[in-house]
Amino acid sequence: MWYGGLSLLTIALGVASRRFAPLWPAWVGTYAGDALWALLVFWLVGLGWPRWGSGRVGAVALSFAFGTEFSQLYHAPWLDALRHTWPGSLVLGQGFLWSDLLCYTLGVLAGVGLERVWQGRKSSAVGQA
Repeated sequence: MWYGGLSLLTIALGVASRRFAPLWPAWVGTYAGDALWALLVFWLVGLGWPRWGSGRVGAVALSFAFGTEFSQLYHAPWLDALRHTWPGSLVLGQGFLWSDLLCYTLGVLAGVGLERVWQGRKSSAVGQA
């Protein structure tokens, strides 16, 4: 349930980072959406496989994100047509950028870090009870 809620929050933050880009420093509008996209992938992998640890979820999420980015180097007509749709653009992206790989890494690391902090608090609360 937490992963679902965090996914929705991450989507809202990602949309806001693009929609309200003029209100933020330029780097937020340029890079935050990519980091948040990878964070969303992290939450969705965790939602699908809740028994996996943070490290495994992070590795799968980062592999998916990197694979998606490198797939942008391949230009089949049907795939480019899919990328030009709104859902296709959100999932598959438009063009390869090396900077996206760093953003994806930071987004997934944020997910791993947030999950470990939350798990640490959860286990310390159980220990105090």
